[in-house]
Amino acid sequence: MKTIAFFDAKPYDKASFRQFSHEDINIRFFENRLNRDTVSMAACCDGVCAFVNDSIDKYVIDKLCEYGVGVIAMRCAGYNNIDLKSANGRITILRVPSYSPHAIAEHTMGMILTLNRKLHKAYIRTRDHNFSLEGLCGFDLFEKTVGIIGTGKIGCAFADICKGFGMNILGFDPYENKNFCGEYTTFDNLLKNSDIISLHCPLTKENKDIINKDTVSKMKKGVYIINTSRGKLVDTDALIEGIKSGQVGASGLDVYEEETSVFFEDKSDEIIYDDRLVNLISLPNVLITSHQAFLTREALKGIAQTTMENLLTFFDGKECRNEVTAG
Repeated sequence: MKTIAFFDAKPYDKASFRQFSHEDINIRFFENRLNRDTVSMAACCDGVCAFVNDSIDKYVIDKLCEYGVGVIAMRCAGYNNIDLKSANGRITILRVPSYSPHAIAEHTMGMILTLNRKLHKAYIRTRDHNFSLEGLCGFDLFEKTVGIIGTGKIGCAFADICKGFGMNILGFDPYENKNFCGEYTTFDNLLKNSDIISLHCPLTKENKDIINKDTVSKMKKGVYIINTSRGKLVDTDALIEGIKSGQVGASGLDVYEEETSVFFEDKSDEIIYDDRLVNLISLPNVLITSHQAFLTREALKGIAQTTMENLLTFFDGKECRNEVTAG
């Protein structure tokens, strides 16, 4: 039997993974995130299971190799938090490339509808028996232009939703997808013509801070910026400046560039010392959710099933199609 150290375990993780328990794999659930301080918990284990906010740098890789850990199974699509160069040829990295693109696409549209029609504010008002409509006016999404940066499975699923609303759809991606229902255009043209811009791309060295002071200045005044992908795609200072100047009309963020120490945790009785995050939360036209876009029953099932299949394939000595390499 192989033992897996499962880091950053939440109740919903335990429930979904127990549905796919296997007699050949013993999972040790740890609430701690995987980092330099906790990597010792993986000693005597054959593999680790990690998530988006675990810090898997060279030190952690070296320690895992020292302990004889042979595999890191990411239960997510992204792997930008792993030092792939240090892992190359020493430890196998597996991931879940796709689980439920509809979950994230639907959450994205939910954020747009909430921001536009002020649903969160209306809910709070009526709870206080305030039935005034003052300040709740939005706009029709019909015939507005949405710019989608990244047209993989999630971007395409979101485009299909936008099509149902009768929106004009522009897309930008270095690799065009035949399933994309919109019109491909240049990056600058997308920035110039979109009423709403939504990010659906993985984080790479090339697109870090793709939303920055310069790109914001090229957008339509009052543009909505939605990010349900990776926090570091957006320069937070540039976003805040754009919102305060009125260049950005609203923003929905399910991710944040410095989310690691805050998201997924209950901080309601603590002071948050990240002034930029506190600033964003205080703005009336910003909606923040704590990296929950993936959180549906279907997505959790898909993540658990694929992760367990990845591990069983690895331990059987077979080639795994979901392996990540440094190249």
